[in-house]
Amino acid sequence: MAATVSVILPTYNRSGSLPAAISSVLTQSYRDIELIVVDDASSEDIEGLVRSIPDPRIRYVRRPKNGGAAAARNTGVAEAKGTYIAFQDSDDLWLPRKLERQMAFFAKLPDDVGVVTGGKLLYGRDARFNFGHGKVAYAPPPESVLRLDEDQVAHLLTENRISLQNTLFKKAHVPETVWFDSSAKANEDWDFAIRLVQRTRVYEDREPVVVGFLSPDSISSNYKGQTIGILRILKKNRAILERHRKQRSIMMIDVAAALCRANKYKSSFNFLMAGLKDYPLNVGVVPWAFGREIKRRLARLLHGSKVGKPA
Repeated sequence: MAATVSVILPTYNRSGSLPAAISSVLTQSYRDIELIVVDDASSEDIEGLVRSIPDPRIRYVRRPKNGGAAAARNTGVAEAKGTYIAFQDSDDLWLPRKLERQMAFFAKLPDDVGVVTGGKLLYGRDARFNFGHGKVAYAPPPESVLRLDEDQVAHLLTENRISLQNTLFKKAHVPETVWFDSSAKANEDWDFAIRLVQRTRVYEDREPVVVGFLSPDSISSNYKGQTIGILRILKKNRAILERHRKQRSIMMIDVAAALCRANKYKSSFNFLMAGLKDYPLNVGVVPWAFGREIKRRLARLLHGSKVGKPA
């Protein structure tokens, strides 16, 4: 009999952090799961590591060649037998009651809600947000939680609130064509979220259900890749963004701030002007977007680092 929840864990040469990530899934209070570890053609012995774990709920799948996180997740989805799908990363930890809590929400939510997502605790250092060393609750404030009765597409166009590791999906609500764009190298989860909310509704729970760790090689700390990802989203979603000019403007201002960070000042100015032309009332967003860059540079100065060099 198939497990109710299929958990997909893509990995590439993360043998150091992988055992803890796997353990946080297998020790969930909700037990009716299968865990599919998708090895994205690692050079490390991921297969030996996975097969050494004495739990019949775990399966190992190896891709013939490295294709990136999106391709690995798609491989996992194709292998999944469960009614629900969850994603784990090889450097994150699930809190013990993540699945139990989210399955309980599904039991009482309307049938047309296909996604339940939660908060996250982050550890590490990230100059974009000046976290410093320590934990930060990555949970939305009450006034900005996604509501079931609002335009969730508009909300997701300016900020990706569906972090994959925090989320549980009804597989039936996510057609095969909606899953991840394997040609994307960054922001593939945001691209997925925008397409997803056009087909189903999302319930957002503020309670953290995942612990994440920021590191220099984290995809989430790849600023250049993130900028390219936003540009790709702008291009792929032109039709939707024509109906949401305010959101398109914010995205372009975010790109301008990122280009400023990379010392691409002319391109930054061009995107800033295009964003403000699209929706002039978004001028109030500019201090917020560029304020993060100013704070970052001040922090680097205080620590004696070269300010002009992107992290």
